[in-house]
Amino acid sequence: MSGLAHNGRSMSAPSSDLSRRGPEPRSAYAAFRPITTRWMDNDVYGHVNNVVYYSFFDTAVNGLLVDAGVLDIHAGEVIGLVVETQCNYFAPIAFPQAVAAGVRVARLGRSSVRYEIGLYAGDAPESAAAGHFVHVYVDRATRHPVPLPVPLRAVLQSWMVPGTSEGTNPR
Repeated sequence: MSGLAHNGRSMSAPSSDLSRRGPEPRSAYAAFRPITTRWMDNDVYGHVNNVVYYSFFDTAVNGLLVDAGVLDIHAGEVIGLVVETQCNYFAPIAFPQAVAAGVRVARLGRSSVRYEIGLYAGDAPESAAAGHFVHVYVDRATRHPVPLPVPLRAVLQSWMVPGTSEGTNPR
């Protein structure tokens, strides 16, 4: 995939989109989760297909939350629903590479959180992809937004990045 992103643009070409992030070092993230690529993740071009990156994002964040004991996917009264997502691609990842997913919290609101994720191929020092998604936490039964439970908020605060402040997203 020499120098081309998934959309055919050069990976080094500047973007006119001001929200586009560039590759970042591992030190830019607060928590990490290993991810194993699978044979079926590769597409006909020989690299992990772009939609799989979003699965990696979900796996990293939700796995870390389960490991921290603040997400019960089967019986928890509060669940997170994705309301926004984005990914920028910088270098290919392919099976059988190991991936390390770095996670940080960029914004923490009353009932929402913006997670930012960096994906690292093997031992690479800079991210091969970076993206984000926003969870709005809701009551499992009613699907109405609810305040973040205190234990969840504590874990999320430990993943905050410098320069952000709680409450910048009022949802």
